[in-house]
Amino acid sequence: MNSGKTMFAQIMEFVPWTSFTRIVARHGGDSGVRRLSCTEQFRVMAFAQLTYRESLRDIEACLLVNQSKLYGMGFRTLVRRSTLADANEGRDWRIWADLAAVLIRRARKLYCNDSFGVELANTVYALDATTIDLCLSLFPWAPFRSTKAAVKLHTLLDLRGSIPAFIHISDGKTHEVSVLDMLPVEAGAFYLMDRGYLDFSRLYVLHQAGAFFVTRAKRGMNARRVYSMSTDRGTGMICDQRITLNGHYSAKAYPEQLRRIRFKDPESGKTLMFLSNNTALPASTIAALYKSRWQVELFFKWIKQHLRIKHFIGNSENAVKTQIWCAIATYVLIAIVKKELQIDASLYTLLQILSVSVFEKTQLQQAFAGIDNISEQTDLNNQLNLFDF
Repeated sequence: MNSGKTMFAQIMEFVPWTSFTRIVARHGGDSGVRRLSCTEQFRVMAFAQLTYRESLRDIEACLLVNQSKLYGMGFRTLVRRSTLADANEGRDWRIWADLAAVLIRRARKLYCNDSFGVELANTVYALDATTIDLCLSLFPWAPFRSTKAAVKLHTLLDLRGSIPAFIHISDGKTHEVSVLDMLPVEAGAFYLMDRGYLDFSRLYVLHQAGAFFVTRAKRGMNARRVYSMSTDRGTGMICDQRITLNGHYSAKAYPEQLRRIRFKDPESGKTLMFLSNNTALPASTIAALYKSRWQVELFFKWIKQHLRIKHFIGNSENAVKTQIWCAIATYVLIAIVKKELQIDASLYTLLQILSVSVFEKTQLQQAFAGIDNISEQTDLNNQLNLFDF
């Protein structure tokens, strides 16, 4: 890359602009636009994510101070906060969702051979949702409770690389289990879910599509044991059984046998009961798969700490979704840069360096050289290791 370009401009070279142009044309994003094209809008939203800007005035002031470098960063004119606010309010949020989808497909190809701790050739997804609290008076379109608004970020996370394969943004009242109706089911893949997603009719749809699931059983589940397999209790496996559901409606919703595994964690002493439709893998592998589901929780914790999705620069539904999708696109873009440049440092470290260096005219590989041993200064060191790809 040209060392005369700012680090921000070099990062933006990894964006598939040809595909983005087609996306913008499909949604009419630049129709009648005189200032701040969709390309510039994404650049400024990505800039806000990388430099931790939390308000329109903050973004405008930071860019104004560095206006001599703006042209080289892809901005034709100064970015005014009113222009950016209007763009976020008026331009279809699906433009940024489609861009994020293109980046996600590219990132998943780059990380498809990464390990996530379980030796398994199948694709493994973890499904969960997180709530982002909002003020009800400012965001009345996102009801949650009587005095609070919120949006939910439903995410299907590919555990190889911690790349979100599917994201749905809803209001706070939407139940998590309804997202199972929207999932693009992949035959042969594993879907890891907590017991909040235990809906037998929806799980049977996954089963019929050729996919596997691992989830937790609810207490007091009405089921009958059909067959028990031998287990090694020294590993914490109490039982490995084939069961059928006894309840009239549950048996009708899932008419085939399920696998029930009872596992006692030797460290905490807690007993867990797993349900799965996979009968081939060892019981210990099923338990290890469910344990790896925790990575989606770490993903939510990480993006809330390091992406700007808790303070919004617009109040409308379109503006909020625009900001969230631009944040996700920026996260995936940095993951792509990390992989393509073969940088060993964590995403946290890369974001910290970029936050203070986006205006520097240094080659990316040179800027990130020698940072492999930098540790993350955080209370969550043991959890954020998830992102030390």
